[in-house]
Amino acid sequence: MFGSVRALLSAAADKPLWQAVLEEDCHDRDAASGASMTRMAQLWQAMKQSVLDYDPAHRSPSGLSGGQGAQMEALSNSLCGPFLQEVMSTALKVGEHSACMGRIVAAPTAGACGVLPAVLIPLQRQDQLSDEDMVKHLYVAAGFGQVIAARASISGAEGGCQAEVGSASGMAAAALAAARGGTPKQMAAACAMALQNVMGLVCDPVAGLVEAPCVKRNVMGAVNALSCTDMALAGLDGGIPCDEVIDAMGTVGRALPSSLRGTGGGGLAATPTGQRIANSR
Repeated sequence: MFGSVRALLSAAADKPLWQAVLEEDCHDRDAASGASMTRMAQLWQAMKQSVLDYDPAHRSPSGLSGGQGAQMEALSNSLCGPFLQEVMSTALKVGEHSACMGRIVAAPTAGACGVLPAVLIPLQRQDQLSDEDMVKHLYVAAGFGQVIAARASISGAEGGCQAEVGSASGMAAAALAAARGGTPKQMAAACAMALQNVMGLVCDPVAGLVEAPCVKRNVMGAVNALSCTDMALAGLDGGIPCDEVIDAMGTVGRALPSSLRGTGGGGLAATPTGQRIANSR
């Protein structure tokens, strides 16, 4: 297991970063590379299937989720253009599919399940990338996610939504940079900037459900990943090394009061409307 992004980049000095992650996974789990890649390919297919299985007629048991992904997709005058509109609608679809008890891939968590599919599925279509390519990019995401989990947290209850949607956004940014031919250094820069942008994001699920504001925060995480990837590919960075950003994220998460770490006691969950929804269940 990589304990730092620095170690990850060092391992990728003489090989593609995705391959370094694959080899580390095989070493950690005493698994053959073929078995690891088969499993990752299955996860990629499951991500795509979660979008295909989305039904706009379905509603979550709470009634807070359902149909909004289709509404976003149907918007005829999007300010963001077709690609970004597809990214946003995909994030909503996967988040709503999860809330409606559909099968998703927790990447890294169920609450953040829409971010990676939202950026990678439209990118595959636009750039005509193969499934084999996408599996490699998922290894990149996994490598950065592993470091985040080890040095900080991917749990909203432990570190706020910065640890869930934020981590997913950082992972997605690194994968996007890889998909667009970025260097390992640019992948790290994209991840670092994505994490910086959501530093301190609280976890405040209304009624304790992973729906509001969680589903729409997946949209934010996906769009954030895209913008940070473009900045990294343009040669920008956030000024702070990725490992230090991750460490800061962990420190901030631990400093958040418990009311802002998934307990439903603060933030949007504590608003009059949030309380009314909780009390009506």
